[in-house]
Amino acid sequence: MKNAQPKTFKTMLQKYLDIKGLDIVVVLEDGREIELYKNRTIINDAIITLEKGKDELRIPLSEIKSVDCFAA
Repeated sequence: MKNAQPKTFKTMLQKYLDIKGLDIVVVLEDGREIELYKNRTIINDAIITLEKGKDELRIPLSEIKSVDCFAA
């Protein structure tokens, strides 16, 4: 049996982002907390969120200290 490769932070985060009923708050290295909109994905090495009537938000993965998830 081959050893499975460990899942990267980016891979695991993408799985959580794909769950639309999950509220996600990212905590950045500078202490700011940002709640992600429902339209969210990872493109290259950044989380991109889009919400009707709001500006696009780009969060580089390198700036994320932790991620909190809540069932909605």
